[in-house]
Amino acid sequence: MHGAYVVDLQEVDETQVPVVGGKGAHLGALSRIEGVRVPPGFCVTTEAFRRVTAGAPSLDALLDRLSRVDPDDREAVRNLSEEVRRTVEALPVPDDLAAAITGALARHGGQEAYAVRSSATAEDLPTASFAGQQDTYLGVVGPEAVLRHVSRCWASLFTERAVTYRGRNGIDHRAVRMAVVVQRMVSPHASGVLFTAHPVTGHRRTATVDAGFGLGEALVSGLVDPDVFTVRDGEVTARAIAAKRTAVRALPDGGTQEVPVEAGRQEQPALTDEQVVGLVRLGRRIEAHFGRPQDIEWCLADDGFRIVQSRPITTLFPVPVPGTGDGDNRVYVSVGHGQMMTDPMKPLGFSMWQLTAMVPMQEAGGRLFVDVTPRLASPATRDGLLEALGKGDPLVRDALETVLGREGFVPSCPDPGPVAPPPGAAAAPAPIETDPRIVDELIERSRESIAALERGIRAKSGPALFDFLLEAFEEHKRVLGDRLNMQAVMAGMDATWWINDKLEEWLGEKNAADALTLSAPDNITSEMGLALLDVADVIRPHAEVVAFLQAVGVEDDDFLDAMAKVAGGAEARDAIEAYLDRYGMRCVGEIDITRPRWRERPATLVPVLLDNVRNFEPGAARKRFEEGLQKARQKERDVLSRLRDLPDGDRKADETERMIDRVRTFIGYREYPKYDIVSRYFVYKRALLEEAGRLVRAGSVAEAEDVFHLTFQELHDLVRTGRPADPELIRRRKEEFAAHHALTPPRVLTSDGEALTGSYRRDDVPAGALVGVPVSAGTVEGRARVVLDLSEADLEAGDILVTAFTDPSWSPLFVGAAGLVTEVGGLMTHGAVIAREYGLPAVVGVEGATRTIRDGQRIRVHGTDGYVEILP
Repeated sequence: MHGAYVVDLQEVDETQVPVVGGKGAHLGALSRIEGVRVPPGFCVTTEAFRRVTAGAPSLDALLDRLSRVDPDDREAVRNLSEEVRRTVEALPVPDDLAAAITGALARHGGQEAYAVRSSATAEDLPTASFAGQQDTYLGVVGPEAVLRHVSRCWASLFTERAVTYRGRNGIDHRAVRMAVVVQRMVSPHASGVLFTAHPVTGHRRTATVDAGFGLGEALVSGLVDPDVFTVRDGEVTARAIAAKRTAVRALPDGGTQEVPVEAGRQEQPALTDEQVVGLVRLGRRIEAHFGRPQDIEWCLADDGFRIVQSRPITTLFPVPVPGTGDGDNRVYVSVGHGQMMTDPMKPLGFSMWQLTAMVPMQEAGGRLFVDVTPRLASPATRDGLLEALGKGDPLVRDALETVLGREGFVPSCPDPGPVAPPPGAAAAPAPIETDPRIVDELIERSRESIAALERGIRAKSGPALFDFLLEAFEEHKRVLGDRLNMQAVMAGMDATWWINDKLEEWLGEKNAADALTLSAPDNITSEMGLALLDVADVIRPHAEVVAFLQAVGVEDDDFLDAMAKVAGGAEARDAIEAYLDRYGMRCVGEIDITRPRWRERPATLVPVLLDNVRNFEPGAARKRFEEGLQKARQKERDVLSRLRDLPDGDRKADETERMIDRVRTFIGYREYPKYDIVSRYFVYKRALLEEAGRLVRAGSVAEAEDVFHLTFQELHDLVRTGRPADPELIRRRKEEFAAHHALTPPRVLTSDGEALTGSYRRDDVPAGALVGVPVSAGTVEGRARVVLDLSEADLEAGDILVTAFTDPSWSPLFVGAAGLVTEVGGLMTHGAVIAREYGLPAVVGVEGATRTIRDGQRIRVHGTDGYVEILP
């Protein structure tokens, strides 16, 4: 019977997390690795925890209350978790369980000092490190003290931070069990932490070692600064030796004590270089066993290193699996930063983007990356790649130049052969005539192709649907890659760059194209924002409809039929329905097919509609468009007049006039290919959801949206074979997707795992200003509204929108904003194009903007010079 309550560490491995918790399972696994020494000890199992807590009705009632508490209500969490801990600590330990623990203690040395450490079943997992959320007690001596501290460890499952973490991550408090590790104490000369990959840059071949004298508690508690060693390829490449004035030592009768380090030793390294390199070698063995980089706690005794804990480093961004298996260094560029969607995608989402994209892409951390190594390696293509990516996002260019500066990382090869274009781009097409009929023809072609797709897919199901979709993906790529399509897109962008370059050279004016492109024709995205103003005009006169909409919740997606029953509601419903017919395929993060579309979640639009009703007068859409048009025309007259006064002015003015005509003809079309893609995606999605409904009825999946956690290929196999989906795979994918949200995707990533963000390297901005890319000219001052979710937007006139990224679905918010600041973006990304269309001063690519700028602060946006000031 006692075996169910106590198990020796030597008998445990990583498969036994449910029995001994994450820490216990890792320690057991560590003790089995050749050459790795772990202090001896035993685990008090989760069965013991279950036995003690099962007969406590008072605890049941408290856990019921805890499950209903808002994890962000700190006071309620603090009070209730404290009450739960007191209750758990007071629970009696049954005699047979106490005998099992004291018996194990006697076998390991009853009067030795022990470390008693909590080991929860949801701790130190590959997808979630709960480090520091439960407790460790050092220098515990004697059976009575050990039993008391085991109870304390059980109670530590309900620390305030652990309760909050579980609440925010949807983990049931009852589902997590606590085991306890009881381990012989080591009295070390030195101790500390080893990261087998660089914890900041992510570089997988670089390890770091933090070291101090005595027990590791001095480092963990921040009593002393550690020595820090950096090791790469078996060599110490950097060291910073700290003055270590204090150490923590174990006392013979139990407990620990801070002791001063003698003056002569304080600035001596805690480890020699040889010891550091040996420790890292040990860490590499541990890393190889667990198959991923590790955060390892170690200590050094007379006879060598002991490992007291190892957990995965959960903050590292995963490395894409290379498309080639040649083992050479690779450099990857983020697709999400170019597509204005840096959130993770579900497997169906990223796999379908891969199947419909114009270039090969690899997935990592739920994001997609393009391998640009061949283009970087060739002098013939390198400059073109850097220029193209730099125009989109200067930080990407700077990060790539940093990689190129690492001697030998990207070998130079003279002829790469055929290579893929940069992410989201194609080879530069030949120019075309400035003819608005070209845009009309392209839009008509797109409409006809999508109509054919809708007709063709209508009756398809089962394997025939997937055969049809694979053909549809080829048509999708054919339309996108159509020569005329690429020529039209590039014509608008090239004309923008020409105007900005030449007018800065000739007139000393920055970003002159911004004003010249106001209210450009055929911009589907800016039309979408203005069209919602027209919907607001229909709603505004009807007080009952406005009151009805004010009561609509985020989840009330069937509100349209109910609204039709109030006065004016039918007319309002028809206006919203017409809007959804034209734009309902859009949503935030629309490149991920699994994201809910506006047609599926129309309540998402209600806050923006209400802002429009409140902040605008009737006819605002037409008025804004006309005002923009007049400003653009006035700007054109002004520019041409000033040019004609220059030497050789007539030629310069004539060239500029042709380019203004060209930019206004084509720049609006820049937005249409994305509209085409997203329109197709919604057709694909509806067909796949119908298929998912059939799978639910057949018992293959539990619910339709489970298919979002399968790749397109896996879903195809499921339908083709008729086999049920693996519920364990879907559960694991859901956990991975949740974990991917905690990762910050880098702009550039190397095959060594190094994440590079890039720098602007500018000295022409005021001290303390936030630097970004100037994408829409002008300066505006106002209240910052930090909006991370479109459905929670609440803008007043004059507010400046601050957000992580904007895709076309954010355009309706631009109408009511006075300025724009985003963390991601470049001169030609959607937010920039629409900001210029609407005349909003905008700065994008501002690293950490949503964290640095607080909601409600006053800020000044310098859209011409590319920086943001936070005002007192």
